[in-house]
Amino acid sequence: MRCGFSIPPMPGCSIDVTSNSKYLEMSRLTPESEAAPSEALLACPLRAPDASLPVRLLIVDDDESMRKLMSSVLAGAGVESKSASSGHEALRILEVERFDAVISDLAMPGMTGIELLNEVRRSHPRAAFLIVSGAGDIRIGVQAMREGCDDYIVKPFQIDAVMAAVERALRKRGLEREVERYRLHLEEIVVERTLQLRTALTGIERSYEDTLGALGAAIDLRDNETGDHSRRVCLYSIEIARTMCVPKKDVGTIARGACLHDIGKLAIPDGILLKPGPLTLEERRTMQTHASIGHGLVNRISFLAEAAEIVLSHHERYDGSGYPHGLRKEQIPLGARIFSVADTVDAMTSDRPYRRALPFHAAFEEIESEAGRKYDPAVAKIFLGTPRVIWDAIRNGRPKSD
Repeated sequence: MRCGFSIPPMPGCSIDVTSNSKYLEMSRLTPESEAAPSEALLACPLRAPDASLPVRLLIVDDDESMRKLMSSVLAGAGVESKSASSGHEALRILEVERFDAVISDLAMPGMTGIELLNEVRRSHPRAAFLIVSGAGDIRIGVQAMREGCDDYIVKPFQIDAVMAAVERALRKRGLEREVERYRLHLEEIVVERTLQLRTALTGIERSYEDTLGALGAAIDLRDNETGDHSRRVCLYSIEIARTMCVPKKDVGTIARGACLHDIGKLAIPDGILLKPGPLTLEERRTMQTHASIGHGLVNRISFLAEAAEIVLSHHERYDGSGYPHGLRKEQIPLGARIFSVADTVDAMTSDRPYRRALPFHAAFEEIESEAGRKYDPAVAKIFLGTPRVIWDAIRNGRPKSD
């Protein structure tokens, strides 16, 4: 960069730098950059984006006299600087030292100012970058800005204009850092709020489960001979579903459906529900309405809508002989097919109003012989292949050992 400076005198000294080929009077590309007095710049020094650190500038120019002159002027303004004679040297310095801004000549051998700009943007995106050129073509300035340059200074220029440009560039970079910090802070807030929301939702879900458990127990109280029936069939169903690798979300739906499967019995008269002997045909029809009644009750609650389908279908049979809709095979929701096996096992091994509990092996024989007719063969296979000790542990209220 070949030029000369005409610098406003500082107290106690004078500088007059000229050369045979050019002189430096520095003027700016934009009219607002007409410099404020040097005294004002000295009274209001440049500030780094990080206010705790002094401003440091890297001057890049292949002209040694220009580097020395710029360093001297910046030092007089209280700004620390370092010089590099080429773009490659500048990149080496940037790797080991911190700089808030780079002021680079445009036309340099080996690596131009634009090429250096591109490298700095990749490796040091937070540093401000200003290009100095004697070319008056506005297109060069536009290109530099598009490449990520913060300002473009045209020679000849005034030193106050350079300082003002550097100040604007540093302020811009400081604002960008503030925006980045604010964005990161917002992300931290979002993560924190998300964790709080998840904790709250977990608490709500736990409350839901507790409420459903209490409701299931209340349902069992109507049919007091089958006390704890809802809890047991829920746990049987969960065990089968997990063994079948049913997704966790669907396991929860199956558990809720199993817990509430008999809620429709709240509408069945005690004379039918608790009758100690076989039901008449009319009484049986009345009893069968509990599936549709239960579905109507549960389906009104949005988070139980999927579980309501299990409540509706829990008496369907694999061959289509069940009720209320005579569904067959995969027409029956998987949760209902799983529940059907669990319900049969618990019903057969529990005391009923019309008979005493049967031994567990009787339930195994029932599931094995009716697989493919009443029960989904795949579900039956899982049940029959599960060790008896697991079912005994669930039935007796002992946690399953892993």
